[in-house]
Amino acid sequence: MIKTKYVSDTARNMKPSGIRKFFDLASGVEGVVSLGVGEPDFVTPWRYREAAINSLEEGYTSYTANAGMMQLREEIASYMKRRFQVNYSPDNQIIVTVGASQALDIALRAILNPGEEVIVVEPCFVSYAPLVVMAGGKAVSVGTTKESDFKLLPQQLEAAITPNTKAIMICSPNNPTGSQLSKDDLEALAKIAIKHDLVVLSDEIYAELVYDEDYTSFASIEGMADRTILISGFSKGFAMTGWRLGFVCANEEITAAMLKIHQYAIMCAPTAAQHAALEALRYGFDYVEEMRRSYLHRRNYLVESFNEIGLTCHKPGGAFYAFPSIESTGMTSEEFAERLLLEEKVAVVPGDVFGLGGEGHIRCSYATSMDQLREAVTRIERFIKKTS
Repeated sequence: MIKTKYVSDTARNMKPSGIRKFFDLASGVEGVVSLGVGEPDFVTPWRYREAAINSLEEGYTSYTANAGMMQLREEIASYMKRRFQVNYSPDNQIIVTVGASQALDIALRAILNPGEEVIVVEPCFVSYAPLVVMAGGKAVSVGTTKESDFKLLPQQLEAAITPNTKAIMICSPNNPTGSQLSKDDLEALAKIAIKHDLVVLSDEIYAELVYDEDYTSFASIEGMADRTILISGFSKGFAMTGWRLGFVCANEEITAAMLKIHQYAIMCAPTAAQHAALEALRYGFDYVEEMRRSYLHRRNYLVESFNEIGLTCHKPGGAFYAFPSIESTGMTSEEFAERLLLEEKVAVVPGDVFGLGGEGHIRCSYATSMDQLREAVTRIERFIKKTS
């Protein structure tokens, strides 16, 4: 391909998604058992779908308010207070977005001046650092390790802060590790954020999928309400990935800035999807709990199985990912994943695509059937034995 002057340096220098690259490779292999996809294997519950269909039949096909339907914002405010003990005004502190990814994008663009730094806690979802760069900022990677269960330690955060640091980006429960920060963990980090006057972008998209302890929102920690930008949505806990619906909550000043960007870039989130989400928040929590229990059962099986076959794996507190170590095999994460795919037809994601701390691990989604998980474990065990 001939390079032209028409592509920006930012876009030209940006690496493609490592996850997508590996999915493309896996798509050409027949009979694959996939542990790679980061989305629920449940179909969106019928009740939510029916609400969207009814909205179309009733003629709700126009734009909504830029920030989203008022009824939905009111329901989000009620949900956040009831479930996470955080208070947001539906009038000026909540924006309904096209997925949590768009919420992260407008949040970063709303707070960053050129060259300001954002501490990105890794391993993390592959879009975080690129979104910082696209917003004109500088991503500063801080890696976590299996020894700390992939939790950011206060001393790590303190050491990474410079006079140019503007914000911290954290995801709990984490993708890809499943690590969940406790209330004590958050309080320790909050003290540092307050001390250095930092904004915290808290990606809480997996908040409904926790297994061993109650979930604590970063915004609920004392002193953090005004300096936290809370990102969430309906993709993971409500099995609505294809609907592309998220939301972002923040103080009034930051929300006003985000809304201006949202207005120009998007206008508003899809109307039918908003009606589905409204139904989910009003009547959908039995379905959420059913899915959560199923993931818990699968998590326990997969983590126990990995440890039994010699792949050390910490127990993830939330989300639907296991992040076992493959260091005992002597292979890099990319070599392990590629050979596993070609030799045993199991698709996993190499840990190095998720940043610092990811090398030596693979991400395995247990958002698939128990039959598929059992077959995957059988094939992985066979692969380990013949390569040892």
